Amino acid sequence: MFLLRVQLHFGGGTPNFLTPQQLADVVDALRARFHFSDSDDRDISIELDPRFVTPDKIGELAAIGFNRASLGVQDFDPAVQEAVNRIQSFEMTRDVVEACRKHGMQSVNLDLIYGLPLQTVEGFSRTLEQVLELRPDRLAVYGYAHMPELFRPQRQLNAFDLPKPEVRIALLQKSIERLTEAGYQYIGMDHFALPDDPLAKAQRDGTLHRNFMGYTTHAESDLVGFGVSSISHIGPSFSQNPRTLPEYEGAIDDDRMPVWRGMHLNDDDLLRADVIQKLMCMGRIDKHDIASRHKIDFDTYFAESLAKLEPLRDEGLVELQPDAVVATEKGRFLLRILAMCFDAYLGGKAGAETPRFSKAI
Repeated sequence: MFLLRVQLHFGGGTPNFLTPQQLADVVDALRARFHFSDSDDRDISIELDPRFVTPDKIGELAAIGFNRASLGVQDFDPAVQEAVNRIQSFEMTRDVVEACRKHGMQSVNLDLIYGLPLQTVEGFSRTLEQVLELRPDRLAVYGYAHMPELFRPQRQLNAFDLPKPEVRIALLQKSIERLTEAGYQYIGMDHFALPDDPLAKAQRDGTLHRNFMGYTTHAESDLVGFGVSSISHIGPSFSQNPRTLPEYEGAIDDDRMPVWRGMHLNDDDLLRADVIQKLMCMGRIDKHDIASRHKIDFDTYFAESLAKLEPLRDEGLVELQPDAVVATEKGRFLLRILAMCFDAYLGGKAGAETPRFSKAI
């Protein structure tokens, strides 16, 4: 008996720095060691930087087997692009999107970022309109997190140019309003998809799942991470590879598993992961379902978490029903805040502190 691999993703930077032939060699090496599914719903995806891939190369990528592409955009505003040292024209991006569709890729995703230096609601609104011209199958609108102490390239950015919290909120609100108005279904955690996209369908039929790669339709699959800093989730365990290339290469050269750290999930971890998964994917926690599968009394077990949700209920973000915890329409766009109430590792234990909006926007 063997397991079929249904999803392969090249990400964590810009994989198209490699030539198509180099990427083909990597895919061939993986296919020689893993059994890949031939089903129509398999995903072989790659993150592309339109600045470093030409439309004529997309055909070569499709021939390798890639059927999904994710393109980084961030913002089309020239002033913002200059501030973040990423000059990328709309035309450059459009040409790559059109090439992906021409060569039969099933899905194209675009990534935007709000909260970047010099961003304004007016400027970001123009970016949204340009993005809608391209009509991607999926969209991610991430909030920028300024942590120069962890990410060296961010030290080049001027922190004084970052938008104030009220502007960040306005940027997020504008994104939500415009994308939903244009017919996109909100999936959760900054993600949107067209109604006929597999993610949108999975959310409607209750099979949507979330892992380190984001939302997926392959709920029961283990996640195996290769490369620097990648994370694996196999059974009840997580592990992460070293963060630096010398450490990673050293482990490979020494014939050691390149694992830097990891943890085995206990019963409480698995229970909370299940609860957070339901909230993140469906915006709803069915108390009876959780209680039945984990053999607990939900209200007793999560008394501290429910108390922590009460101020958020008063803010109109969540409904605390007798049989369910349900994110409101407003709360579904702030699912991180609700999920934090069930996280046992924040503040040392669940219920230690009510999350603030600033931690999630």
